[in-house]
Amino acid sequence: MLLFLLSLASLFLAGGPALMFVINWMRYRTPSLATEPLPPVSILIPARNEERSIGRVLESALQTKGIEFEVVVLDDASTDRTAEIVREFSQQDPRVRLESAPPLPSGWCGKQHACWALSQRARYDLFLFIDADVSLEPTGAARTVSFLQQTQVDLVSGVPRQEFSGFLDRLLIPLIHFVLLGFLPMGRMRKTTDPAVGAACGQLILSTRSGYEKTSGHEQVKQSLHDGLELPRLYRRHGLRTDLFDATSTAVCRMYHSEYETWKGLEKNATAGLGSPALIVPTTIILSMGQILPLLWVILAMQCDCTWTLVVAAASLFCAWLPRTLALVSYRQSLLGWVLHPLSVLIFLAIQWSAMVRKLRGLPSVWKSRDYVQGAMVK
Repeated sequence: MLLFLLSLASLFLAGGPALMFVINWMRYRTPSLATEPLPPVSILIPARNEERSIGRVLESALQTKGIEFEVVVLDDASTDRTAEIVREFSQQDPRVRLESAPPLPSGWCGKQHACWALSQRARYDLFLFIDADVSLEPTGAARTVSFLQQTQVDLVSGVPRQEFSGFLDRLLIPLIHFVLLGFLPMGRMRKTTDPAVGAACGQLILSTRSGYEKTSGHEQVKQSLHDGLELPRLYRRHGLRTDLFDATSTAVCRMYHSEYETWKGLEKNATAGLGSPALIVPTTIILSMGQILPLLWVILAMQCDCTWTLVVAAASLFCAWLPRTLALVSYRQSLLGWVLHPLSVLIFLAIQWSAMVRKLRGLPSVWKSRDYVQGAMVK
């Protein structure tokens, strides 16, 4: 009886996100290209010690077609060849411009300060912020601008196709889509300006200049390490609308290059989302019961003569894997992450708790050789 009740609880906690994912999966679509001329866009790239990726990023940006553009790279006190590489590109193509970041003020996160500085240097009225590890497809910028024009909102974003380099990122990075589409009510997001349902992917964000200036953009989220959450919420608090689209065919991102980078990169953002003090306990319960334990319930149910328990446990297991199956096919994700889905979620939860413990102990988050405590730089 206990196993049946546990399986039933898992079915409920797996079925809810599965249903939400399927509904959102049908709404989260690749934008079509506009037939009319598009307004020009400034492609804005904050870069700190990005010599291993910045060349590839610039080469892809310069292949942009279907829209007038400029590429502005802000070198944020790099100690490697980042600035030199960008300068070489700028000498060969006037559409590329190298800028240097002002000294990082107290109380600012490095990326937010760099993006704010970039907004002040952009020539055009559309700001396409991309990370220095994001390569645009040739029609990527045009599709993103087309989507903004079609939806008539002030900020749009999407999750690029992810490239993988190690074991952890193959398990963990695909969970971005699972969390986004499994727990965000996109219907409500599109009908309201409620900040609670605002979301974006910090790897690729397009904003209108008017919306950015009305909200003061990154200046108002200067202590955040997660502009993907804070920026759309900021816009919505000002009564502006935001939206999401499938960026799988718009851009490609390689976030991390080692297991350590993967862990620390996800850890630094954890307490701004599901690992926040208010959400970490319910998150742990929902994900453990809905995504990790259904496999155990099926194994246990097969050991006893409990037909209905096995049916319910199998249904919960199906619901747990359904979003990952759709994401595997639609967003070109890692097969290994799909196979080891329960392990992926278990490690994901471990990162959330690790981030929470660090926060409670007052330990800094380290990123790009800078230490932050609750967003404020301490070194």
